[in-house]
Amino acid sequence: MSDDGLHGIVIIAMLGNVFSPYYARARRSPGPVDPLGFVTMNAVLYGPRARWALTERGRESLSRTATTLSIGPSSMAFDGATLTVRLEEHSSPFRQRISGTIRVHTEQLVDEPIELDAHGRHRWSPVSMHAPIEVEMTSPSLRFRGHAYVDQNWGQEPLEQGFRSWTWGRSIGAAESVIGYVADGRDGSRTERLRVVDAQGRVRDEAPLRPVVQGRGRWGVERRGFADEGAALVHRQALEDTPFYLRDVSEGVLLGARRIIVSETLDLDRFAAPWVQFLLPFRMARA
Repeated sequence: MSDDGLHGIVIIAMLGNVFSPYYARARRSPGPVDPLGFVTMNAVLYGPRARWALTERGRESLSRTATTLSIGPSSMAFDGATLTVRLEEHSSPFRQRISGTIRVHTEQLVDEPIELDAHGRHRWSPVSMHAPIEVEMTSPSLRFRGHAYVDQNWGQEPLEQGFRSWTWGRSIGAAESVIGYVADGRDGSRTERLRVVDAQGRVRDEAPLRPVVQGRGRWGVERRGFADEGAALVHRQALEDTPFYLRDVSEGVLLGARRIIVSETLDLDRFAAPWVQFLLPFRMARA
């Protein structure tokens, strides 16, 4: 998010595109499926010049080393302190360019993965809680500075096989940052986590919080966020409102302090529904 709150950017490199209808269709065929045949660099700009891109590519478009990752014309490189992302994508559905360089200056790297399910098949690892970011876009023409959050996820099965839904939220503060996760397993189990990282990179886990329900999105997905028990959570902005996924900005009290909270709700029952799988190719191109 930009320091003035007017702009935001999300970049997700996916090796095995978890939301791909093409990947889902391939998995329904007999025989093994190579996840690296379904890779993408998801890039989203929020604000007055909003653009959204998710172009899926094949294994021939992927190149990676221990410190670099290229998917088609876009790339990421990490030098141990700064993550540099070079974007060269086209938005969907109007094919507008999303081009520029983003530098994320990571601070106090954390390497403590968290298991999200009872079987250890899915893991999540917050990497840098509060990282200064510099965004220099050439298309659209835009520059801003702000703060960023970096994490990574990986798993051994499709998300919809392991989970019914999950809720994630994070709040970045000068003294400490807070990240919450609630995952409802397909087997009826529930994983709840609330992690705090202070300015020195020290990690502690707090008693988890149950998500606060804030109504529903325009497609009927239940909107959830995090706040202390009994505290009000005020919805400020809907960043994404889709048939199976919401990303929101709210304001509320979390661990006794008033905070701006970014949260995500993912309904995997909805995602797996045939009508949603039918709609996905209209939003997600396959190169």
